[in-house]
Amino acid sequence: MPRKAESSQTRPERRRAQTRAALVRAAQRLLAAGTPNVSVLEITNLADVGMGSFYNHFQSKEELYAAAIDASLEAHGNLLDALTADLDDPAERFARSFRLTGRLNKRYPELTQVMRNHGLAMIVADQGLAPRALRDITAATQAGRFHVRDPELAVVAAGGALLGLSQLLHSQPERDDAEATDLMAQDVLRMFGVPAEDAHEICTRPLPDLDTVIEKDPAA
Repeated sequence: MPRKAESSQTRPERRRAQTRAALVRAAQRLLAAGTPNVSVLEITNLADVGMGSFYNHFQSKEELYAAAIDASLEAHGNLLDALTADLDDPAERFARSFRLTGRLNKRYPELTQVMRNHGLAMIVADQGLAPRALRDITAATQAGRFHVRDPELAVVAAGGALLGLSQLLHSQPERDDAEATDLMAQDVLRMFGVPAEDAHEICTRPLPDLDTVIEKDPAA
């Protein structure tokens, strides 16, 4: 079915989509390198597209960078979906996503820098990590695993904890990121009503090999 949908596009439509994707990838590379303050010409050169093409897709560099951030977060969210698909317990799905994301601070510092810079908006965004956290918290509450009165407030609490953890790990690079993340995950689960022993057991279970995943697909 996806091939049929792609073939239904006209050649100009495919070219337009390819140009936009190239611009977004270029913006992601600049964000990852910490060098977003460049001209539109430099962006289009990096994307290997004509300068005039930029304004066919974006009104400003800010709009492009917002699209690049959204695409990165959605890719990360899709990665977490894949790495938690084998879990039936929504409480463990939430905890694994939290634990994996915390471990990105040293393994993928560019993404976590973006999260720290734009974290407050991301906590209530309708794509990326926030809707997935809301999904898992709601499911865990309905299953009786979590005891929260308002899942959206719970997402804000978890998101704030994750952003605070990211800032701490950035400020104290000597800290063990895995240990700190798992301790924080336990505290969040306990805040959501999970007994301490259960929270500890969940947050000490083995995780998928995130390093291998990132090596295979650094853009994930």
